[in-house]
Amino acid sequence: MKTGRYIGIMSGTSLDGIDVVLAAIDETLVAHQGRYVHPIPHEVKTAILAMSQGQETTLAAVGELDRVLGTLYAEAVNQLLQRQRLTAHDIVAIGCHGQTVWHQPDGSAPFTLQLGDNNRVAALTGIATVGDFRRRDMAYGGQGAPLVPAFHHALLAHPGERRMVLNIGGIANLSLLLPGAAVRGFDTGPGNMLMDAWIWRRCGRPYDADAVWARGGRVLSALLAQMLADPYFARPAPKSTGRELFNLGWLERHLQRWPGVDARDVQATLAELTARSIADQVQLAGGCERLLVCGGGVHNPLVMARLAALLPGTEVASTDKYGVSADDMEALAFAWLAYRTLSGLPGNLPSVTGADRPTLLGAIYPVNPYDAGIAL
Repeated sequence: MKTGRYIGIMSGTSLDGIDVVLAAIDETLVAHQGRYVHPIPHEVKTAILAMSQGQETTLAAVGELDRVLGTLYAEAVNQLLQRQRLTAHDIVAIGCHGQTVWHQPDGSAPFTLQLGDNNRVAALTGIATVGDFRRRDMAYGGQGAPLVPAFHHALLAHPGERRMVLNIGGIANLSLLLPGAAVRGFDTGPGNMLMDAWIWRRCGRPYDADAVWARGGRVLSALLAQMLADPYFARPAPKSTGRELFNLGWLERHLQRWPGVDARDVQATLAELTARSIADQVQLAGGCERLLVCGGGVHNPLVMARLAALLPGTEVASTDKYGVSADDMEALAFAWLAYRTLSGLPGNLPSVTGADRPTLLGAIYPVNPYDAGIAL
């Protein structure tokens, strides 16, 4: 087993920063040892949003963004090492998710595309890098997502309790950790994505801090019902989604029937959409004793309160309470997946993704023995 210190990198659909974590990993333990959040420049966010919402682009723009993101990831790793007073020689490997710009798991030619040149990450840090985790699962007929339920199961499953782990990032995904049953997991729909996009469009703010804006509005029941009628919500698992479906264009199509609507009411309705679409899936799966929440949405008091109200009898709590950082869960998961790959262990769960077999995940970008790194 390739035990030791690993670094995990995650930049998700919320685009709120590049999360970088340091963890000591062995067969039975993932010990969180440090974290750093690296900013994403405004122009890079703009380019990512344009691509992930299907705006016209060029191969040159895709290639340039791939390179820029690789450089940013390397800068983030080097900053973390400096803050922790470590060197590249102290790290076994980096697990780098990359930045998803398109995820299309269905249709005649399923594919997923994460940018962030892992060759550049390995070269600029001097650390072996594992990346491109999702496409091997898709090669075996899987959705390529979600991949984190395997990590949730390893750290948070309980033999005597019905638990579910909810990650509320840009998209929300749910892991079902039920005694005596295979692990299942899927994307429930929008998490923070639509709320963040709407407040950015109307107020120029990146997110609704403490849900203050949403609390100033009221839920529009008819609009909520219209949005919940989207076919995605009724689809059975395995299923996954992203910004290519749930984006501002999707929201604006629904709002065409609501001219002059109060923007705060829309925000309140979007918060309820997130909570309702999650709670509906929890109930369809038979409910749980504990819903353990991670991701940025854990800091949205309105969504958390609505989940508790919609799921009476269920403890709705941050994963922090159970020993796993709610803010760093996904970055930790990709450090762990890098460990799994280098140890020759599968990283996917076919019961989650729909792949026809377990598989090693990702591609390995080794350290160059002729060059310990080049200048940034």
